[in-house]
Amino acid sequence: MSENQESLSGLRLIAHPLRLQILSLLTGQTMSAAEIARELDDTQANVSYHMRRLADGGLIRLVGERQIRGGVAKIYTHDAESGEVLNVSTRGELRQLLGILAHGMTSRGARYKEGSSHAFTDASVSVPASERERLEEATRALGQQIADAASLVSDGPRSKISATLMLFELE
Repeated sequence: MSENQESLSGLRLIAHPLRLQILSLLTGQTMSAAEIARELDDTQANVSYHMRRLADGGLIRLVGERQIRGGVAKIYTHDAESGEVLNVSTRGELRQLLGILAHGMTSRGARYKEGSSHAFTDASVSVPASERERLEEATRALGQQIADAASLVSDGPRSKISATLMLFELE
């Protein structure tokens, strides 16, 4: 882990609401700081700063460069499995992560397309340990499927979706 990754490790990487928005936008697609700034109605300088922090922390990665109006735009993506670098290990850290995710869901909920369908699951249940491991893997796999679907090229209509998945073991 680099010095930057150590200084910006764990939850500090996504504690700023803009960083979570950037991660969401970069899931399954590639964008430059300018494109993200336009999408989020923010300044390119501010978005670039937060993207550097996310890249230093291992949550997004540089995938290429594009020539744009005489300059070079760096293009980034967020790999679905990169969230593992958050290294949440205490109850307090998990509660902070859940708060960050809940804030993100609440913010995106304001953009809910009224009348559209949705899927919902909430559970606090006891399962065999071997099933918990399988369910964790299925949660990771669904995250990857969402990222893969976001990267599909299609001539047909697209649907913007919101998804937050979190599965953890209780005492």
